[in-house]
Amino acid sequence: MNAGPGRGASVPIVVHPPLGSGGRRVTVNGQILGLAHSDAEVVEFLRRAGLADAGALLDDPAWVKWRGGHAHRYEAA
Repeated sequence: MNAGPGRGASVPIVVHPPLGSGGRRVTVNGQILGLAHSDAEVVEFLRRAGLADAGALLDDPAWVKWRGGHAHRYEAA
C-alpha cells in the first residue's frame, strides 16, 4: 500500500459529486483530469497523470476524497 501524500497534506485526488447527466469530475491537486463514468476511467486518468498503481488508491482516504454521493457510483444525481 502506498504511504499517502504525507501527514497534514490535503488529499491530492478528488472525485467530485455525480453530475445531473451522470459521471464525476476527477481532479488531482486542483487540475481537472476528466469526467469519469466508472472506476476504470478514474484509474486511467490517474495512470495518465503518472500514478501507475492508481487502482490501489481508490479506497485509500489518504489519497482519494469521494465528494458527494457514494464512492464508486457514477449515475446521475
